[in-house]
Amino acid sequence: QVQLVESGGGLVQPGGSLRLSCAASGSIFFAIRTVGWYRQAPGKRRESVAAITRDGNTNYADSVKGRFTISRDNAKKTVFLQMNSLEPEDTAVYYCNFPSGDAVRFAWGQGTQVTVSS
Repeated sequence: QVQLVESGGGLVQPGGSLRLSCAASGSIFFAIRTVGWYRQAPGKRRESVAAITRDGNTNYADSVKGRFTISRDNAKKTVFLQMNSLEPEDTAVYYCNFPSGDAVRFAWGQGTQVTVSS
């Protein structure tokens, strides 16, 4: 059974930084899969934020380009999201998962809350 456990969220002022982590467990073939970060703000649909392929190629939503950086540690089956220059619009619950077309491969974890507010 696959489990995704996100951590690292919190309350931060505009312009601040946070580093999120997502640890995956189970038979997941982590190293060969593209993995991504997603977020869901109150009253909005969940959206893709960033993704990283097995080869380390990355892509980002336009709203976070230049501010967020995704990385991975295959040995630890962990994916990270470094978030800088945070804005109130970044407030959301952040999740990781493995994209499969327009869907994701596994059940969502509990997510980690990020709140950007002064």
